[in-house]
Amino acid sequence: MSAPTAKERKACWGARDQFWRCLDENQDDFSKCQKLRSSFEAYCPQQWVKHFDKRRDYLKYKEKLEAGEFQPSETTGKL
Repeated sequence: MSAPTAKERKACWGARDQFWRCLDENQDDFSKCQKLRSSFEAYCPQQWVKHFDKRRDYLKYKEKLEAGEFQPSETTGKL
């Protein structure tokens, strides 16, 4: 894979931001953001999509943790 140009990176990040904004506005209802997800996947390299998906999950987890809303499952920490 060749490195994306500045224009390609900007298009990718813009598509990602639109998709994430849609998810935020629709309480993570993926079905309402399907077209934006397709655009995001079309503009970004597959590895970037995976990275950004993991990044969003981490940021959401961190947000809940900092707000004191995260509740670990009962099995967490038990062997």
